[in-house]
Amino acid sequence: MTALLILFIGNIGAVDTESYQFIDHLRSINLPREPEIFGDSVLFTAPASYNRLGISFAHEGYARVHWFKKFMIPKDVSELALEAKNRNASNFKDSGLLFHLETIPANIKFMDYRVIIDGLWTADPYNPRTVLGPSGIAESRIPLPEKPQNASDLTPPGTYRFNFRAPANETITVGGSFNNWDPFMYTLREEKPGFYTLLLSLPPGSFQYVFFHRGEWIPDPDNPKRRYSRDGRSVSEAIVR
Repeated sequence: MTALLILFIGNIGAVDTESYQFIDHLRSINLPREPEIFGDSVLFTAPASYNRLGISFAHEGYARVHWFKKFMIPKDVSELALEAKNRNASNFKDSGLLFHLETIPANIKFMDYRVIIDGLWTADPYNPRTVLGPSGIAESRIPLPEKPQNASDLTPPGTYRFNFRAPANETITVGGSFNNWDPFMYTLREEKPGFYTLLLSLPPGSFQYVFFHRGEWIPDPDNPKRRYSRDGRSVSEAIVR
């Protein structure tokens, strides 16, 4: 039922912002804190006491401002049982948290940015790491994790490598059209803390799949190619050559 909490935002980037995993994580944040890596994105949080809060990034040439969104929670737990089409915004309250989720671009080691708080440009007050930008203005910086290399990047012909990021010491499985969507047959191995992988031999051609984590059906966040299953759920599609 947790997934029925309303974000009022839709999906942002590759992370599914309506997943149990993401919403549970937001609910666990009692107070705004330093930006953190979440899946293939960076999660920024701030207090809802700001009237308007935006963020702009060096990797976009500071050409865009992304506005933070409010995280809303139900006033009454019974609201969790309602379908999305019947939800009434008046039945939800402000959690006190603003957030922005930014997908990590390829080929950068640092994410540099500035925020605009109620019309004033500044470094992020919740990030202790600051640097001087090319114009001599203070910018906030986030060191980014290196992409796992070596064995995980090698995919022999006739195989497909499944990769998934999650907290350490979790159980991640994968199922799809190749095994009648069995959620228990194939378990990914944790190659590094928080990085799970599995190499499967599969017949040539296209196939569909999803990951299973804590009982949740999760399309691959790193694969933008999506299809819909017969029962209308989103699945990932890939090709074996």
